[in-house]
Amino acid sequence: MTAWLTRLLGRLPIGWLQLRHNPGRLLAAVAGVAFANVLVFVQLGLSGSLEEAVARPYRLFDDNLLLVSAVDSDGFDDGSNLPRARLYQALAHPEIIDGAPLFVGRLAWLTVEGDSSALAVYAIAPHHREFFREDLSIQLEAVSMLDTALTDSKTRFLDMTPFEKSSPDTPVPFEIQGRRIQSVGSFSLGGGFGGDGGLLVSEQTFFRLVPNRSSAAPSHLLLRVASGADHRRVAASVQALLGAHNVKVLPIQEAMTVAARVQLQDRPTGIIFTFGVIIGVIVGIVIAYQVLATDVADHLREYATFKAIGYPHRFFVGVILEEALVLGTLGFVPGILVSLLFYDGLVQRASVPLFMTTERAVLVFLGTLLACAVSGLLAIRRLRAADPAELF
Repeated sequence: MTAWLTRLLGRLPIGWLQLRHNPGRLLAAVAGVAFANVLVFVQLGLSGSLEEAVARPYRLFDDNLLLVSAVDSDGFDDGSNLPRARLYQALAHPEIIDGAPLFVGRLAWLTVEGDSSALAVYAIAPHHREFFREDLSIQLEAVSMLDTALTDSKTRFLDMTPFEKSSPDTPVPFEIQGRRIQSVGSFSLGGGFGGDGGLLVSEQTFFRLVPNRSSAAPSHLLLRVASGADHRRVAASVQALLGAHNVKVLPIQEAMTVAARVQLQDRPTGIIFTFGVIIGVIVGIVIAYQVLATDVADHLREYATFKAIGYPHRFFVGVILEEALVLGTLGFVPGILVSLLFYDGLVQRASVPLFMTTERAVLVFLGTLLACAVSGLLAIRRLRAADPAELF
């Protein structure tokens, strides 16, 4: 590493040699920076997992407009129900060519083995299945029969292997809410922070499973825009048409973005994750500062000697920044490796959508280098004020 740094810097890597001179201190510093990296990676990973869990239900649908309650609807699976009459009012808009009520409910799936999962149930009339994305629209034709469903192959805490190959020709029976349901296909949704999986059924099956719901009060409304029309413009126009009725009209993708932002910025879970990232950064800065400040104090006489014979202050800044960048790089490597192990363990244990992204890894690496550099600049302030004559 010494030879590589010499070629890179064009001089003897004094910073690296000083760090290497005390292996115990170097190891402790690297472990501290790695620990801060793990904190940041875990919190960013959980934030990304929360965002992905919020976004997943929206991806079940084709590129349509979504009409939701403006009172308390911050996500796809929550919020007040809407009067079905809003659908007919929206259909009066010349650029809305079709619409469909969508029902969302929650059920507990209990197996005879004693396992249980909380499911989000999505229901739509079979003749409106084209509002779902194409691969699901084809399968939804099979749920037009009463007491049939598409099961989520990624449902947590249950063995979904028997359901993965279910089809209309080879249905797989199961019991939920005291009713015998036939699985005639499967799809992939997965669990998140608010549920363990999903179920796709027809309206008629939905009302049997959730008898307290009324067909006159769907959870959301889906609207199809005329071909070639701008979705944002039409959404704003429909919003103006229904403005007095406490509803929001958004393109599906925009509704997904808004819901993710609300979860991350306004809900307690997202705020906690954000504070976790901040704490991780502070821990990294403090650890790096302590190491670099101690190094400056230990070598203050040597630095003063260089200063007395004419070396400019920027030379010492370069040495300390070299130490900071070496610490940041050495600490990042074990930090990301431990974080990957943590991600894998959490996915295996809790089945949350947690994964490392290239953007996240690059962001944390650059942030680590920046935090260490800031620590180095803070640590070298004492040297700037030091008078060589007073040190000898």
